[in-house]
Amino acid sequence: MTTMKRRYNAEIQRAKGLLELAAAVYDTSLSFQTTRAAEQVLQTDSRVGYSLKLSLTTTRSQHENGVSLSFAADGFRELRAVAEGKISLAWINPSVAATLAFKGKGPFSKPLPIRTLAVFPSYDVVGFAVRASTGVTSLAEIRQKKIPLWLSTGQTTKHALTDSPTMFTVTAVMKAAGFTLTDIKKWGGKIQSVSRPSHPDRRAAIENGTIDAVFDEGIKSWGQTAVDRRFRYLPVEGQILGRLTAMGYRRSVVPKSRFQSMDEDVNTVDFSGWPMIVHADMPDEVAYALCQAIEARKDLIPTDNYKPVSVAQLCADDEEAPRGIPFHPGAERFYREKGYLK
Repeated sequence: MTTMKRRYNAEIQRAKGLLELAAAVYDTSLSFQTTRAAEQVLQTDSRVGYSLKLSLTTTRSQHENGVSLSFAADGFRELRAVAEGKISLAWINPSVAATLAFKGKGPFSKPLPIRTLAVFPSYDVVGFAVRASTGVTSLAEIRQKKIPLWLSTGQTTKHALTDSPTMFTVTAVMKAAGFTLTDIKKWGGKIQSVSRPSHPDRRAAIENGTIDAVFDEGIKSWGQTAVDRRFRYLPVEGQILGRLTAMGYRRSVVPKSRFQSMDEDVNTVDFSGWPMIVHADMPDEVAYALCQAIEARKDLIPTDNYKPVSVAQLCADDEEAPRGIPFHPGAERFYREKGYLK
């Protein structure tokens, strides 16, 4: 018996082919490898852009129930775009960014109608580290003594300060402690602004002594280097921690188990999870189908924990993949039917 051939229609062939092509470009000669010494891994970086905006627009007639989808990856701006119906799905970092949007806290003036599709694992916390030789032992002391820190942090452009979950979190903690980036400069300090936590300029500045503080996430990339150069982590606790948890942040610690030569865990706020967020009104069958697609491609989706994607973990609400807002009903149905969610 002759086996019938199978094919995609012509439009799908081209669209799917372009998606595969775009993904494969990151494994060409336009990319290169750098060393993340703290984790003892090689990291792929690339000359190819990574700010993603992707649209799949249906050309089918209305009676065929065509579905258009659009995707983007980043932070607060993309969460607003989902809520406004401008994009279908935002893949963001971290989970607490979606929690703030859902609750209408922090940079959001009102709750946004968003739901979770999946949370991919990415363990992280925000670290507030200062060189021990400064004598600083608390965040409040920086304000009280007007310490002129030479501080390394994330990007401090107007756009970053309003749209970046990282910089919102850093400045929110500082504000709760009673000071700002402007205050640090006014007191005689300096700010080193880097585009990513693992930037080599930060590592060099820690090692050569040209900075005496780091306030940032991505602690896996710079945290051990700071400890090795006699930095100490300042605790986020008391009223400062209370203000952050009231917004929707989860308590966490800079763990001594992950950093050699640390004597004890230090309280801070969590920055884990990469959630995929959709509008609350997305049709259930579309949310369900998106989860099917994740399951089908789980072996090809890159992760932040050096492990293959575990679909069960995407709905587990664990340390690496905290979920601060409800599942979309279509996603929850998928996880329950497949036995991933008990």
